[in-house]
Amino acid sequence: MVTDLYKRVNRFLKTYPGTIAFRVKKHCEVVEKHLDTDEKIIYAFVGQKNEHWYDIVSTHVFVLTNKRLIIATKRIVFGYFLYSITPDMFNDLTVYSGLFFGRIVIDTVKELVYITNLSKKSLDEIETNISSYMMEEKKKYTKGTNN
Repeated sequence: MVTDLYKRVNRFLKTYPGTIAFRVKKHCEVVEKHLDTDEKIIYAFVGQKNEHWYDIVSTHVFVLTNKRLIIATKRIVFGYFLYSITPDMFNDLTVYSGLFFGRIVIDTVKELVYITNLSKKSLDEIETNISSYMMEEKKKYTKGTNN
């Protein structure tokens, strides 16, 4: 069964073929297990969650929903990893464009999330989608704390 999430990630890979990614369908299945019934997918892409461009075996699917940013990977033998970044935990996003690939660093309250081996052409689209959504949602959190 081909799901909407898998179609979105596949579309991203066809639009930006320079991105390195493996086992995308399995990673999408992990996200789909953890989507809430009222969660809607806004944007989805794939990349390597690590600090170094030469590490190409840590493919993750990154899904921006109306509630959070979900990062997931299915392990080869058994199990999976799932990370969730809510707008209140988001601090900043940095974009690096190198010779062959691009890298995005998401700064959260707890850690830095490195996304590497992205097509250089995809950087603007990813940055725009994540930053605009997170900044818009963060306004709601700050309004709620001032009341």
